[in-house]
Amino acid sequence: MQTSEKHCCVQDKEVSERALCKTLLGNRDSLTQVNTREIPHTSKDVAVQSGECRTFCQVFIRGIMATQDPSPPSSLESNKPGFPKKILANKLEEKHLCNSCQNLLRRPFQARCGHRFCSYCYNRAVSSGPQKCGACIKEEIFEEPTSILAQGCAFPDNAARREVEALPAVCPSDGCTWTGTIKEYETNHEGKCEFMIIPCPSCGEAIRFNEQERHNERECPERTLNCKYCKEPFHFKNIKAHDEICPKYPMICEGCAKKKIPREKYVDHIKFCSKFRAPCRFHVVGCNTSVEKEKVLDHERACSYEHLNLLLHYIMGIKVNLEGIQPQSLEHASLKIHELHQSMRELEVKMGQLNVVPPVQGACAPVAMATSFTPLPTTAAAALELQLHSEKTKVAELGRRCQDLELKVGTFENIVCVLNREVERSSTTLEAYNRQHRLDQEKIETLSNKVRQLERTAGLKDLTIAEMEGRLRELSAATYDGVFIWRISEFSKKRQDAIAGRAPAMFSPAFYTSKYGYKMCLRIYLNGDGTGRGSHLSLFFVVMRGQSDALLKWPFNQKVTLMLLDQNNREHIIDAFRPDVTSSSFQRPVSEMNIASGCPLFCPLSKLDSKNSYIRDDTIFIKAIVDLTGL
Repeated sequence: MQTSEKHCCVQDKEVSERALCKTLLGNRDSLTQVNTREIPHTSKDVAVQSGECRTFCQVFIRGIMATQDPSPPSSLESNKPGFPKKILANKLEEKHLCNSCQNLLRRPFQARCGHRFCSYCYNRAVSSGPQKCGACIKEEIFEEPTSILAQGCAFPDNAARREVEALPAVCPSDGCTWTGTIKEYETNHEGKCEFMIIPCPSCGEAIRFNEQERHNERECPERTLNCKYCKEPFHFKNIKAHDEICPKYPMICEGCAKKKIPREKYVDHIKFCSKFRAPCRFHVVGCNTSVEKEKVLDHERACSYEHLNLLLHYIMGIKVNLEGIQPQSLEHASLKIHELHQSMRELEVKMGQLNVVPPVQGACAPVAMATSFTPLPTTAAAALELQLHSEKTKVAELGRRCQDLELKVGTFENIVCVLNREVERSSTTLEAYNRQHRLDQEKIETLSNKVRQLERTAGLKDLTIAEMEGRLRELSAATYDGVFIWRISEFSKKRQDAIAGRAPAMFSPAFYTSKYGYKMCLRIYLNGDGTGRGSHLSLFFVVMRGQSDALLKWPFNQKVTLMLLDQNNREHIIDAFRPDVTSSSFQRPVSEMNIASGCPLFCPLSKLDSKNSYIRDDTIFIKAIVDLTGL
């Protein structure tokens, strides 16, 4: 247990060291913003020696200088997260891990809360603005503004960097026997290992680095080749398609069997190749034989009878077709002749009317009459009749065409009217649809805004509910008589977390001396803290900021008794102390809670490891009693 005298001594040393730092740094304002994790808390001061205080001052001065003039990160720092854990050759330690990517630290930065991050991970985390430290939240030691990560609020931790880079490393690639340090791995081996697996940039297949050239030349389905005939580039998967169109592709003549004939010259070759088999000239009349060009004459002499027979059948077929057409032609011709005779009779009637003249008196009259009735030559009458018939035919045809055109024009006008009505109706419908679409879009936008507003409201409600649930749990666990019993379940798991550094400390729910009295809680280190680290269970008392602090007497001066309960009610482990009224741990809190103070050597861990009655069903009970005398 820490005595009040020893606590005061350590605190005086801390004040002296702070004054020394402030003098050395020229009254820097940043000294007042020292991270509570970097400056030992009162709960840890019990284990701090004077030499450790001097070491802290030296480290703090180097941290301030590094913060004022940090070296700019290289491209390697800003573009890569931590080293993979599997490159480590020996046992992994939690202090070497980045609190963001959970890999080995690469160019570590230390935040004000004391947690370390890779340079890449820290810059990525604060690139969108200040962030809460996830490690502080996980360890339940979150404090503002110490646990806020922001630009310019972290400095390069070169000591941790040298420690990590000096660790022994092995190459994680299968088959590689390289060994060295992490620094040598980063400088000489990372990204250069011949056995590392990389994706092919063309097909995406995973291949070894030293097999990349062979894969690109022989195996990649997306590799580009040059045609060995025309020298044009093409993808390997298109090799068959290219062979079908390549102008230089070697062809084989089916007649003479000559090889390596370029496709572009193949047509010219078969025109003159005497061995090439071509269809017989009588294939149009039914000869289906293919004959080599040099044997065409022999074939025609040998098969002349067959060719004549085929030709005869072909001509007879044509004749039959012509005879099938002839009756129609004769009927048409007879109709034409009948029409011509009728036209001739009409023409003779007209000519007779033209030749009739009135009688005249005198001797000359009979001569004139004889002249008028002289008949016209037969050929002239026929020509005139044909001309008249032709003109009549043309007139009739034109009349018929005019009637057809009038019918078509009327039909088209009706169609145009119908289409115009349809277009007008479609335009009206489309305009109505557009109006409805705009209204629907406005409704959708309005509903979307309402949904977003409801989502924001629901989010705020969820936060409020979570906060209320936390307060309800706190109120349900709180006591108001200065006596508090803290039940800690899953003791083995939580102790392993403490040993591994994942959750070294735990806070209890708050309790009170009265409804309007002091607000307090307990803080326990299951693997010890300070001088008790690794050997004792450390238990501390914490004064918290309450709503009635203005009505209370400060500093806090009530006797505190801490107990680890024996679940058989035989031998409790008890320790008590009276607060040091000069310590900041017992002054009126200005933040959420004061620095913890208590017993770093509260209970030996060996006593809990052996058979005992303090742990039952993997649960322990801690009891705190605050003396209410004088309140």
